[in-house]
Amino acid sequence: MDDRLYPLPGASAVPPEVIARLKAAVGPRGFAEDPAEIAPHVVAWRDGWQGEVPLVMRPETTQEVAAIVRICAEAEVAIVPQSGNTGLTGGGQPHMGGSEIVLSLARMNRIRAVDPLNDSMTVEAGVILQRVQEEAARHDRLFPLSLAAEGTCQIGGNLSTNAGGVQVLRYGNARALVLGLEVVTAQGEIWDGLRALRKDNAGYDMKQVFLGSEGTLGIITAATLKLMPRPKDSAVALVAVPSAEAGIQLLAHLKSAMGETVTAFELMHEICFTLARETMGHEDPLPGHEWRVLLQVDGPGPEGRMAETLQAALAEAMEAGVAVDAALPSSLDQVAKLWRIREDQAEVQQRAGAGIKHDISVPVSRIPEFVARADAALAAVYPGFRPCTFGHAGDGNLHYNPIRPEDWTDAAWKAETGAINRIVHDLVAEMNGSITAEHGVGRLRMHEMARLKDPVEMSLMRRLKAAMDPAGILNPGKMLP
Repeated sequence: MDDRLYPLPGASAVPPEVIARLKAAVGPRGFAEDPAEIAPHVVAWRDGWQGEVPLVMRPETTQEVAAIVRICAEAEVAIVPQSGNTGLTGGGQPHMGGSEIVLSLARMNRIRAVDPLNDSMTVEAGVILQRVQEEAARHDRLFPLSLAAEGTCQIGGNLSTNAGGVQVLRYGNARALVLGLEVVTAQGEIWDGLRALRKDNAGYDMKQVFLGSEGTLGIITAATLKLMPRPKDSAVALVAVPSAEAGIQLLAHLKSAMGETVTAFELMHEICFTLARETMGHEDPLPGHEWRVLLQVDGPGPEGRMAETLQAALAEAMEAGVAVDAALPSSLDQVAKLWRIREDQAEVQQRAGAGIKHDISVPVSRIPEFVARADAALAAVYPGFRPCTFGHAGDGNLHYNPIRPEDWTDAAWKAETGAINRIVHDLVAEMNGSITAEHGVGRLRMHEMARLKDPVEMSLMRRLKAAMDPAGILNPGKMLP
């Protein structure tokens, strides 16, 4: 059976009396039961994850979320928390069989407070990431979490998956950008942890338990986020490097020359540019080079200073042989075009043919070794595969996505998913890396994580789940098999 289409073992349909109680708890605007309204909540935009539910709950307040959870806890009905439904691992989709409900946080979309002097903002879980960014900019601040889906993803989902993005190198991933949380527990309690403090040693740091837990331990309903000074000057460059090794050497050179102003550093294989041109018409500014780096540096100004400093640093890199060519855009439109090549990679690969997606991390210094060994191992078994490799090399995260050889069918290539995952993930484990760096575990990597993760660590995770959600109603069948 296709594991994207199976029901929860032993589960039964949600009883009609429970459905009636849930509807009464939120009123007519707080739920959807029309199949057409439910449909967008039960299908993933990538990789075929889908399920069935009789009801999508749409609470407007934290109190309504708590009421929903209490009813489900009493009836032992499973809940699938959902934000923007832009995830890539099946973590936000229900199973088949109609035994769960989806709890959408989309209507909880208020910005509760902004405190520029404290560099903090409190928002509800359904606020779209781009709106958080725009509100921060309105107060001359920066919220640095940035990823391709920022126009549709919601902050609750970003925090529950500990999202990464292109600026992790400088600012850290989602968990590093949170001061406090409001969470509804598996028992329907409301934990108000929305403290806007940078220092608080009063016991366990409970927010870290929920960040990255993918809705399996509690439901994040609001968060107090860190804001940063907004850079006044910025420069972007696309740099051709002679090898993946040279790309990592370029990173070290730029960090030495420009310090923490290096905000983003994306290593990309030539195939990414070729497919972007062929499938979506993107222009390739530096054709003929196997490896490129797309990078950004940000500083306090004055305007133009970062471009001058970056040009000088790249000139030194070329003299040292770690860069061979560079394109520095001279307008915001050109900058946007460069970043679209990177941000469109998920759709590019959808159009190019079946690819086996990996979201791995290894120590930055070992990225070239990983790429060389993974390419060689796969080529020995699958000659002609296309190594569409790209990612946030500055923080050790690569999206290593081998695309089918041109003479293979999509179905034949997808049938090799398990074998290809084992080759790639075993190598990652050997290098003491992680098989999921920023996308989360969900259903896609659940069994592989259990296979490779330290048994003691897996036992600790299971004990934590059992203690916090003993009935197992929060996002079952995700993260932990």
